[in-house]
Amino acid sequence: MSGLNASLGYFLAVVIFATLVRTLLRKWRRLHFMSEFASSFMLVACWLEVQTIVEVGEWAGGLGPDVTATMLFVVLLTHGVISGGASGNPSLAVQKFLQLEDTTLSALLTAAAQFLGAHAGLLAAGFYWRLELTDMHMIKNLMSSECSTSLQVTVLQGFSTEFMCAIIFHLLCLSLKRRSAVIRVPLVALLQTMFSHSARRYTSAYMNPSLAYGLTFHCPGFTFTEYAVVYWLSSLTGMTLALLFYMGHIPRIFAKNLLYSQKTRFRVPKGDKAEKKKM
Repeated sequence: MSGLNASLGYFLAVVIFATLVRTLLRKWRRLHFMSEFASSFMLVACWLEVQTIVEVGEWAGGLGPDVTATMLFVVLLTHGVISGGASGNPSLAVQKFLQLEDTTLSALLTAAAQFLGAHAGLLAAGFYWRLELTDMHMIKNLMSSECSTSLQVTVLQGFSTEFMCAIIFHLLCLSLKRRSAVIRVPLVALLQTMFSHSARRYTSAYMNPSLAYGLTFHCPGFTFTEYAVVYWLSSLTGMTLALLFYMGHIPRIFAKNLLYSQKTRFRVPKGDKAEKKKM
């Protein structure tokens, strides 16, 4: 249990840091995109520790899959509550841009902050592992240079897995967009946990380009281009298709609704039409 206690302390430290960053940035509205830095940092730093528990803790610390799945759900739930409107997901930033809810410059700055936060989360986790506070983290530190890639299948299979998961994920996010956070945050966290746990033998279903960059792009086994195809292109393609299915069009590209007809809800009675013609 000492390893689990150390992990809980690490989670708490990361959450406090991210919360402090978000609180300080509220005073400077021009730097609002930096809240995405804190959101991405918290997500990657905490998920890397959960990944450590999955890879090492299950046999070195006696922690079963039920414990790791529960911890991942709690991490995602906490991330959703603390981050507020910041997603830490470049796909959602591009989605806002395609929906005309964000400008080009703001979308680019948001995505850059998310990838920067992911890299900072990777560095923070590496520093924590080098402290070797427990046997589990000592083993992880020894394995860090030869980490196991999350992509356990071919590039085509990986792309298909991430693509299908991304469509479902973004459709859920779009349908829950105007719902209360009390409903939206737990459902999104539950879906991500289910996908990640179910796709462990495939891609781990990150559905988040910056998250995938922080968790598996540095691991040997595939080239940067192959990782980008599986985790970036699939996520963006799935998001775009989900937006098309949900709205019937892509507002940034074309205004005409391609899938759903725009019919008026109220029809004028025939009698009224005849009277208007006589007048």
